[in-house]
Amino acid sequence: MTTFEGTSPQGAGPAGRPVPVRLAQEPPVWRLGELRLRRYRPGDHATVLRLHREGLAQVGLRPGDGVYYDHDFFRMEEIYLTNDGEFLVGETGGAIVAMGGLRRADLVPGGRARAFGATVLGSPELDAVEMVRLRVRPDHQGRGYGTALVRMLEERAVELGYRVLRADTTSRQTTALALYHRFGWRETRRERIGGLVNVYLEKRLR
Repeated sequence: MTTFEGTSPQGAGPAGRPVPVRLAQEPPVWRLGELRLRRYRPGDHATVLRLHREGLAQVGLRPGDGVYYDHDFFRMEEIYLTNDGEFLVGETGGAIVAMGGLRRADLVPGGRARAFGATVLGSPELDAVEMVRLRVRPDHQGRGYGTALVRMLEERAVELGYRVLRADTTSRQTTALALYHRFGWRETRRERIGGLVNVYLEKRLR
């Protein structure tokens, strides 16, 4: 998730870097080189849950640490797909190797409560959205797939009408922090949860 690679004949981002090409509007589909980004489908559940758990284990996170949680993966339709959110998976060769989502910030609480399955009531006003679950399979990292996901999820947040993007990660996830900073996100606060330091970030869209 640290570099941006691939080819795109239709456009380039900052410093001439290629950007994914939009192939379909709804449901959204993009392509960047051999990577194809599309919306999550129910049949993807087992694969994305495994990718999530592998990604956390890679940085030493585990159930019971007060930060790790996966209950949202069992409510994908409600939290991501039918409530002004989005969840994308990235495929190469027909295999899911990357993923990331957007969910309304008023649906899942932050901090310690979130890790234990707490929920909050939604608001009819679309204001803030969280970018979450950014994962790239370890054997596919370093190919720019994380960068492509951040770019496309930011695009989707704008299309959905949100004002501000939020995210959080732990201080030990230095690659994720570097990626957010490269896209102009700013750190808003830090919170110690057990033996971990959670870092909160945001980016204004309008």
